[in-house]
Amino acid sequence: MTLYIGREASKLWKRICAETSAESNLFIDNWKYIIAGFVFQYIHGVAARGVHYLHRPGPTLQDLGFFLLPELGQDKAYISEAVFMFVFLSFFLWTFHPFVVKVKKFYTVQIWCRVLAYLVVSQTLQIFTFYSTQLPGPNYHCRPGSKLARLPEPDGVLEVLVINFPQGVIYGCGDLIFSSHMIFTLVFVLTYQKYGTRRYTVNLVVFFVDKKLPELSGRTNGSSLILLPLSTKDKDKWTKEENHKLLNGNSVNPADRDLQVRSA
Repeated sequence: MTLYIGREASKLWKRICAETSAESNLFIDNWKYIIAGFVFQYIHGVAARGVHYLHRPGPTLQDLGFFLLPELGQDKAYISEAVFMFVFLSFFLWTFHPFVVKVKKFYTVQIWCRVLAYLVVSQTLQIFTFYSTQLPGPNYHCRPGSKLARLPEPDGVLEVLVINFPQGVIYGCGDLIFSSHMIFTLVFVLTYQKYGTRRYTVNLVVFFVDKKLPELSGRTNGSSLILLPLSTKDKDKWTKEENHKLLNGNSVNPADRDLQVRSA
């Protein structure tokens, strides 16, 4: 038993060393992208901190989810953060599994390059949207009467740049459209869906429809735009000719329609 454990430990150590060597070479080639992705996380934090100064508390917006799902209560607000941290840490550890398992579908450096690219694009869109559309935050610390709902004007640029981590991130307001937690969760879930070995989630509508419905059949001759609308007479004539060709197994060339339109 001891010999077996020692042999397996030796194999695991060799696997870790070999994977570390390969990942190190990839990191040397891609470190700029990874560093840029992490730097943008700080930029996103500064943007979220800045919009908090613009936040104005108000009545909670009516939402169907609020009617269907009861509030957890302020004393149980930690539950949502605990769920998010579980998703975050699970995904983070999963991306490093190539170091310890035999079957691997990707390199850790490459997967994080892709994940950070997804995050940067999504967070850029988020910054534009929450600065252009500011809504009253529904969270407890963002409601009227809370001391954190409105921040006093900053004494200088440095106060905004510091972002008061981690309190400034946890108790932010105004960055609603769309949720940062949702961005991370969707990116992690979709990445695992694509590169994971054991599927535990689906992308709802799109994957369901694609699986249940057959693929669309293509038009052999492509398509062209109709520059002028058809009259009722021409439209009926074209429909009969098109149906006749389709019934006989012939493809319909859209250029014929253009020719009829121009000659009409």
